[in-house]
Amino acid sequence: MSRTPVARLENMTPEDARRIIIKPYMTEKTFNLIEGESKIVFIVDLRASKKHIKAAIKTLYEIESEEVNTIRSIRGKKAIVKFASAEKARELATSLGLV
Repeated sequence: MSRTPVARLENMTPEDARRIIIKPYMTEKTFNLIEGESKIVFIVDLRASKKHIKAAIKTLYEIESEEVNTIRSIRGKKAIVKFASAEKARELATSLGLV
């Protein structure tokens, strides 16, 4: 697989951001992360870096994320995105139809 960047970090377009953030990932465990730790989990492009994921979240949802952790799994690459408060995470989860 090539290691070419998914998109440019500066002036990221919504189309680029949608290529990076594929979909939210919801299980009972990730549901508890929203309330307990202000985190939402997304399935992301395999080539996306943490900086790309953070920029894509800001572009798509207009919310600043504090921290991004990534995991490679059978389902693809997951990004665990932490927000400043549980309220912001809950609002985003509600707008995405997760809660």
